Amino acid sequence: QVQLVESGGGLVQAGGSLRLSCAVSGTIFSVYVMGWYRQAPGQQRELVARITGGGRTNYADSVKGRFTISRDNAKNTVYLQMNSLKPEDTALYSCNAHYSAIYGPDSNYWGQGTQVTVSS
Repeated sequence: QVQLVESGGGLVQAGGSLRLSCAVSGTIFSVYVMGWYRQAPGQQRELVARITGGGRTNYADSVKGRFTISRDNAKNTVYLQMNSLKPEDTALYSCNAHYSAIYGPDSNYWGQGTQVTVSS
């Protein structure tokens, strides 16, 4: 059974930093594209950052230069370092694991999410 468990959320003042972690178990972590998504109340879920098994990354324009996604394939964990946080970064942050199969269905898994609240 594949499990994704996020940690590291919390309450921080604007300008502060947080580091989110997502530990993955039950599958071959290195083949998955890992992503961090967020959803604020009343808004659609949006992609924050994504990293391939080989380390290629992409970011939402709103977080470029402030957030850094990384992964440790030996620890089956993906991280999101968030600096210079703004009140508009407040949201539920969820970890996603996606594998595009050559044959058969894709695999897609979500964690429960961790709340990030940035006060002004």
